[in-house]
Amino acid sequence: MHSSIPQSLNTPYLNSIAGGGEPDYPGDLDLEERLEATIRWNAVAMVVHANHKHPGLGGHLSTYASAATLYEVGFNHFFRGGGAGEADMVYFQGHASPGVYARAFVEGHFDEDQLKHFRRESGEPDGLSSYPHPHLMPNFWQFPTVSMGLGPLLSVYQARFSRYAAARGLCEDGQRVWAFVGDGEMDEPESTAGLALAAREKLDNLTWVVNCNLQRLDGPVRGNAKIIQEFERIFTGAGWNVIKVIWGSGWDALLEKDGEGVLRERMEEMLDGDYQRLSAASGAEVRRDFFGSNDKLKDLVAHLTDDELAGLMRGGHDPRKIHAAYKAATEHRGRPTVILVKTVKGFGLGESGEGLNITHQQKKLDEKGLREFRDRFDIPVGDDAIAETPFYRPPEESDELQYLHQRRKALGGYLPRRSSKSETLDIPKLGAFSKITQGGDKEASSTMAFVRLLEMLMSDEGIGERIVPIIPDEARTFGVDALFRKFSIYAADGQQYEPVDKDQLLYYREEEDGQILEEGITEAGAMGSFIAAGTAESTRGVATVPFYMFYSMFGFQRVGDFIWAAGDSLTKGFLLGCTAGRTTLNGEGLQHQDGHSHLLAGAYPSIVAYDPAFAYEVAVIVQHGLERMYRWDEPVMHYLTLYNESYPMPDMPAGCSEGIIRGLYCFRSGPEAKSKAHVLASGPLVMEALKAQEVLAQEHDVSLDVWSATSYKCLREDALEKEAWNRKHPDENPKVPHVVELLGDVQGPVIAVSDQVSLVPAQIEAWVPGRLRVLGTDGYGRSDTRENLRRFFGIDADSIVSAVRHQLDKPDKGESS
Repeated sequence: MHSSIPQSLNTPYLNSIAGGGEPDYPGDLDLEERLEATIRWNAVAMVVHANHKHPGLGGHLSTYASAATLYEVGFNHFFRGGGAGEADMVYFQGHASPGVYARAFVEGHFDEDQLKHFRRESGEPDGLSSYPHPHLMPNFWQFPTVSMGLGPLLSVYQARFSRYAAARGLCEDGQRVWAFVGDGEMDEPESTAGLALAAREKLDNLTWVVNCNLQRLDGPVRGNAKIIQEFERIFTGAGWNVIKVIWGSGWDALLEKDGEGVLRERMEEMLDGDYQRLSAASGAEVRRDFFGSNDKLKDLVAHLTDDELAGLMRGGHDPRKIHAAYKAATEHRGRPTVILVKTVKGFGLGESGEGLNITHQQKKLDEKGLREFRDRFDIPVGDDAIAETPFYRPPEESDELQYLHQRRKALGGYLPRRSSKSETLDIPKLGAFSKITQGGDKEASSTMAFVRLLEMLMSDEGIGERIVPIIPDEARTFGVDALFRKFSIYAADGQQYEPVDKDQLLYYREEEDGQILEEGITEAGAMGSFIAAGTAESTRGVATVPFYMFYSMFGFQRVGDFIWAAGDSLTKGFLLGCTAGRTTLNGEGLQHQDGHSHLLAGAYPSIVAYDPAFAYEVAVIVQHGLERMYRWDEPVMHYLTLYNESYPMPDMPAGCSEGIIRGLYCFRSGPEAKSKAHVLASGPLVMEALKAQEVLAQEHDVSLDVWSATSYKCLREDALEKEAWNRKHPDENPKVPHVVELLGDVQGPVIAVSDQVSLVPAQIEAWVPGRLRVLGTDGYGRSDTRENLRRFFGIDADSIVSAVRHQLDKPDKGESS
């Protein structure tokens, strides 16, 4: 058997598609060049104008300057538009946003006033966001990409989700995913994290365009090497189809004349640091430093003037070369394609920043620089107006605009555009989960209660096929292996082997149309699937409901940037922090035990966070979350911490649903006694509070009311919202925060206890009468039994009893001394 792996992972430093091998260009190059020049000018004018009016406002000139041709060839010939389920999905480089706004302006979708308010959003309703932010511009941007590395990885899982959804009959598999990536961005581990998956699952619906302008923010990406050759090795080794676009058409004749290979040899030996230096050099310097190394090279270009040498472009600025690469990529089958394109960062900025190390930070051009830019791209702006950096849009009847609109019409519509249509799902009523809400005091963990709920949802005739369970190789830990046989695991090629546990009831079953996404050990990849599923309404026109179950702290702490991007993407769905708790997850220790995820979740505006204690609370929260997201169309995500400690699960008390959703309700009142106190408990610590309630009543004549605090985040946000309303409406009856309604008149001290750090319950301290005494798990976790850990952190029943007695013994009965 012969190996299909090539002996060398590098090909010569030349275009993959040789000169003369390109297909005929299908468009009008003259019109496209004029359109591109106009868009370039408006992109520059927008950033320069903003910084003239408000120095330091920011914006970037150089990324789009290097990538303009890459985008324009795509817009004119490849990026399909239309509604959700029809339009291609394009991950634009975040720093290139001015160019995308400038094109939308030329197309007529933005006006001058909006461009003038670039990066000014708080006081201007039509201000344009700094980067692609769907949350801020929900009808325009599809995906957030400026946090380096997120776009590349998310694009892989977006393409894979297309195959998953198509295999399950939820939508057609016709959309292409394009991701525009910077060469410096590829240093982020997330950028390469999904390469093997994309090749393994044969995602030929995925095309990456890596803009190799050889520069990152502060200097060269690989000054002492060749980044394109490095990438070729990485992608070829990962199993991708690699297309290199290095040299523009002007080099073709020289390469054809290079019979002895001296030019090819020179191209190979030059380093990126030298190529970057020559990108800003004059023709005479190019002749001396590139072609001057030997007489044969000198003779090869003796017929060219210095100006002609300076005009030899990199391939990324040649639309013919780009078109040939894009066409080859879209026609390739069986593998994803990466196009490695060589460009000049700041192309067209001249002495103001073209190819210079400072170009990424370039925000302004002086009048001289603006005139040079205008003249280079032949923009009809007079000298008397140049200082004002006016925007320019050709007349509607001009050949340029007629051509632009005709091309977008042929491709199905304009991009970027985000569909705002929502699909209302058939959500089961809470009564459908009576087997969970009526626990009968049978012992179970909240994790297992959730798994039973998930199985019910997946079996439901109305919503079942839309449920997308996502698990990063912890299904057996969480008990989700119970779903393997009935719903199976998605595998693009099915199960071509016989699993070792085939004879067992819960065997590892893979199917081409499997419903469960078992991602392996990749929390970032699982978040990629979560975002793809949670935004399917806007991208594919079909609503799906992701349930991503992760292990303890390996959620907010490990992939917080992806969760933030999920909020920016207007993602809907459920995040489940399984085996939660700094003391409930016993034996695992410092690197695993989560006691701070609810503190982190508090910083995410789109997260609705819950810490339920009982099975019925889990059912109420999930059912209400489904209603909120998929019936009322709220772009939020629900986070639940679930625990692996088993204890009796009671029947759902009457009238507690609202309290569960709003964050607090009285679960069990204490008996009549001499003194009164209250404990707000969360998760499994409700059981410790109940033990303390019994001890205090029997041994200390204290009546302790046990409250279930399901969400301190909800309580805090409600209080802040009502206080803000009261400040703005001083003459109207003040609104009362929910926590004040519940605790404002209670007698005796209030203690809060949870398996989280003390800052989590302390979020509501300002609205609790007297001093809220908090018991939490501050500090690093450690290995031991639950009993010993809870005693160590001071959150067990004895600690609650001591805290209550200490507060009662104060002269002021619990208020600050």
